[in-house]
Amino acid sequence: QVQLVESGGGLVQAGGSLRLSCTASGRALSTYAMGWFRQAPGNERLFVAAISWSWSGGSTDYADSVKGRFTISRDNAKNTVYLQMNSLKPDDTAVYYCAARYGFGSRGYEYRYWGQGTQVTVSS
Repeated sequence: QVQLVESGGGLVQAGGSLRLSCTASGRALSTYAMGWFRQAPGNERLFVAAISWSWSGGSTDYADSVKGRFTISRDNAKNTVYLQMNSLKPDDTAVYYCAARYGFGSRGYEYRYWGQGTQVTVSS
């Protein structure tokens, strides 16, 4: 069993930056691929970014809407995954969730463990 806890959300102006963290307990994250998803009010939960398992960092994948602005990374020694978000837009406003899975991919239903989410609000 893996417990995931997100942090780092908050209110930021458009053009600003935030770094989200996702820390795991219960089991080491090193063998899991990790993903970030987001859900805006009234919308479905959408894929944001993913990183494969690897002691050297891993392969990454991004939704088109965040490419060039967001960066996912992991620190296996700290059992933590990060999402650096730059050039934030009001459309990025959502609850952001981290998740863990075996394998690698962007389909939410393939992720086994989920955090409780952290709110990101971008004002115009």
